[in-house]
Amino acid sequence: MNTYVILRRSAWADAPELGAAAKESTRVGDEEMPDDVRWIRSYVLAEPDGRLGTACIYQGTSEKAVREHATRSGLACDEVIAVADTVVVRDDP
Repeated sequence: MNTYVILRRSAWADAPELGAAAKESTRVGDEEMPDDVRWIRSYVLAEPDGRLGTACIYQGTSEKAVREHATRSGLACDEVIAVADTVVVRDDP
């Protein structure tokens, strides 16, 4: 699988709305697309408009599979960027 960063800008009004989206994303990944996508982690972004966005790290068989997962999950998918390499300076806090 390849690694991707998915930007979802200003997609949620608040934490409960984001939590519901995360639950559905997990369900779709685990039940409908387990061989095509794996959600690794997400960073929640405080957007300038007061809403929440995310920068999500996924592994997927293709960009198309990552976008299909977003569609099935009802998630925004503003940009999908393939990760070329990883540099770890410190573990995530």
